[in-house]
Amino acid sequence: MTELLGLDEAELRQQAEAWGLSAYRGTQLYHAIYKEHRWDFNAMTNLPADLREQLSQRATITLPRIVSRYPSRDGAIRYVLQLPAARNPVTIETVWIPEDDRQTLCISSQAGCAVDCRFCATAQLGLVRNLTAGEIAGQVLAVLDVHKEELHPRTNVVLMGQGEPLHNYDATLKAVRLLNDPKAMGIPLRRITLSTSGIVPGIERMKQEEIRPKLAISLNASNNEQRSEIIPVNRKWNIEALCNALRDYPLRRWEYIMFEYVLLGGFNDTLEDARRVVKIGSHLKCKVNLIPWNAVPSLPFQSPTDEAVLAFQQVLIKAGLKAFIRRSRGQDVFAACGQLSLLEINTNTELN
Repeated sequence: MTELLGLDEAELRQQAEAWGLSAYRGTQLYHAIYKEHRWDFNAMTNLPADLREQLSQRATITLPRIVSRYPSRDGAIRYVLQLPAARNPVTIETVWIPEDDRQTLCISSQAGCAVDCRFCATAQLGLVRNLTAGEIAGQVLAVLDVHKEELHPRTNVVLMGQGEPLHNYDATLKAVRLLNDPKAMGIPLRRITLSTSGIVPGIERMKQEEIRPKLAISLNASNNEQRSEIIPVNRKWNIEALCNALRDYPLRRWEYIMFEYVLLGGFNDTLEDARRVVKIGSHLKCKVNLIPWNAVPSLPFQSPTDEAVLAFQQVLIKAGLKAFIRRSRGQDVFAACGQLSLLEINTNTELN
């Protein structure tokens, strides 16, 4: 059986021809899967009945299966999804974040992660495997389907769940193209964000992409000594190497480099840290998201005080940087930034 989820239009046209069909049948499948959200061949009424029967014998369209949901008091929901058994069954997490005028989906690019950021719960899982393009885009399809009766016209997608997207470059960028294509899911690029720990070769490759998401960098420290302690990849690509790669990054008119800075109480949240961040960002078209650390019981860090967060922000703003405080949603169900570790808690709602 041929798995169709994750194939782009050209690949579906080629597959149709391999089956002895006209190539345009592949385009019809592409539209049905990604635009119309039809994953049962019998529901593809734009295809002849005999062809639908043939396809059901030849192919599958397998979305990640939602097995658990953890609703937060603030409206966010952490979903645990199981990936198809044929590809070494594993579970991943996706977070649904509803807002007044849009919904945001935080999706995973890998099962687990190999980067080993010391403040992140996902690091405790290690890397299980990369996800396919179909498994990455399929998270969006699966969760949107659950909420189809309450959708806003605007959908944001952030690749900030489990995994380092640039360690799974080809599948991640293929998924982005599926998410963005107006003939597929049609999500504008300004609403798709990829977050990386600073994999410089991947950033260099991104510069060459015609279709690429917005770029967010997990900075999280103000000097190399700090950053190497909590983000080991800094020993290979330090802050200077990272900034060098970003200086000629081809930003679109509306675009900024986004620095994410997780504030760890007593570690990287001083005024001196803030002044060093100003120096890092002063030569780049950038914004800074300040994220107070979301507690993970097994990790030896603490959240900063509100006073420290505000003081840090003021240093950046007074120096001319755009700086915002981002309070993560879903903390009570371990759905917030850095908390995704497949933890089971009592609010779990099983989905059969």
